[in-house]
Amino acid sequence: MKDFLKNLGIEAINSGGSTGENWFGNAGNGVIDVFSPVDGKLIAKVNKVSTEDYHKIVDTCNKAFKEWRKVPAPKRGEIVRQIGDKLRVYKQDLGMLVSYEMGKSLQEGLGEVQEMIDICDFAVGLSRQLYGLTMHSERPNHRMYEQYHPLGIIGVISAFNFPVAVWAWNSMLAVACGDSTLWKPSSKVPLCGVAVQKIINQVSKENNLPEGLFSLLIGNGKDVGEELLHDKRIPLVSATGSTRVGCRVAEVVGKRFGRSLLELGGNNAIIISQDANIKTAVMASVFGAVGTAGQRCTSTRRLIIHESVYEKVKDALLTAYKGLKIGNPLDQNNHVGPLIDVDAVKTMQNAIVELKKEGGKVLFGGEVLSGEGYESGCYVVPCIAEAENHFKIVQEETFAPILYLMKYGTVEEAIDLQNGVPQGLSSAIFTNNFIEAEKFLSCEGSDCGIANVNIGTSGAEIGGAFGGEKETGGGRESGSDSWKIYMRRQTNTMNFGSSLPLAQGIKFDL
Repeated sequence: MKDFLKNLGIEAINSGGSTGENWFGNAGNGVIDVFSPVDGKLIAKVNKVSTEDYHKIVDTCNKAFKEWRKVPAPKRGEIVRQIGDKLRVYKQDLGMLVSYEMGKSLQEGLGEVQEMIDICDFAVGLSRQLYGLTMHSERPNHRMYEQYHPLGIIGVISAFNFPVAVWAWNSMLAVACGDSTLWKPSSKVPLCGVAVQKIINQVSKENNLPEGLFSLLIGNGKDVGEELLHDKRIPLVSATGSTRVGCRVAEVVGKRFGRSLLELGGNNAIIISQDANIKTAVMASVFGAVGTAGQRCTSTRRLIIHESVYEKVKDALLTAYKGLKIGNPLDQNNHVGPLIDVDAVKTMQNAIVELKKEGGKVLFGGEVLSGEGYESGCYVVPCIAEAENHFKIVQEETFAPILYLMKYGTVEEAIDLQNGVPQGLSSAIFTNNFIEAEKFLSCEGSDCGIANVNIGTSGAEIGGAFGGEKETGGGRESGSDSWKIYMRRQTNTMNFGSSLPLAQGIKFDL
């Protein structure tokens, strides 16, 4: 059981900051005791970094950027390729750590590491495709074009639910683009950050990379976190987390005219049409709602079901939920692992109380499990409830496995319900009706950054830009052309003639 910790270099006491060769942090700055939600046992300790450590780390990051930006992009891609290969070596061990420290199933933990590998492959190809544009000038003997240059230090703030993949989404693209990276992982899963840093350090040492190209920062949010947000040396802060956190990031970074890449909460719905394949719709709904114990930003939180198939879908869901196996996520016979901590359990219980106050009805689940195998106090029975879209608790994102059911009559009504929440991340419709599907994907349809037909809300591929609208923050990570935010754009005009014609026909003679 503990072999994977040893293989990853996790010790009883770990330093929380690194620039590669050097590590920072001591007990005087505070200590994080890392307990597993799987069994409630202490895994290890992490010593936090101080504000003084922070500035040393950022200074080193800045020096690394100034060296790294001069390296040709395809050669930067070669380093990313080696990182992908190194992650392949450690996939099993890192996947187990993700599962044990965070609580998601081992299959999901391994899948998350595979996402890291996949984005490395994507970024390797990207390193030869950082394209600009050429355009015709209105002036004779002139050429115009656009190009992209490296931006600087990229600050990455990641959440507990994807403790390694989100870092890779940002960092692999950023490094291919010529930037250095500074990672502040969630204090709920710091060991994943330490483990990844140690893996990356191997590649850095093997290639004599600039110290600080990949850096780690684990410390108090009110101290080093605020320093990061206010630091003008960091032109882009990519933050994944709650809407509350995103508001703070946007406010502070915006005041100093920095960039924010925000990937925040979701309140995702699946519309199940009368023309849907009910079997696949139910399967997608169950995985979307209970996968990662409902702690994905793309988790399915609302089911909008056509009134003619409502009872059929409800009965199928109840049957499926009654068959769920809840327990240790490292046991691949189990479907659902624990919530991240007891505070998350309390939040879920409070949400159920509020639901009932507003007139909702719990159809199944919601209980906290205890006894053998559930000693951590973090295991719950996934909940199905009937609710109205306008309920205050339904309008909020509860990061737990609560699935709200509601009826609709027309597809227009269903789309209005789907869009009728503050968040706008992921959405889906299950239908074999071509007109309904196209309407859902049209400008009159889903207002989310992700809109799917006949697949669920959860489980995005790395090739498409990931993110959402409204209170989800508007940022895009991972694939497509999301690389552009990690670079600065420049328009260039070259005059290869002997005169100086001006744009818009302006005359200026001396």
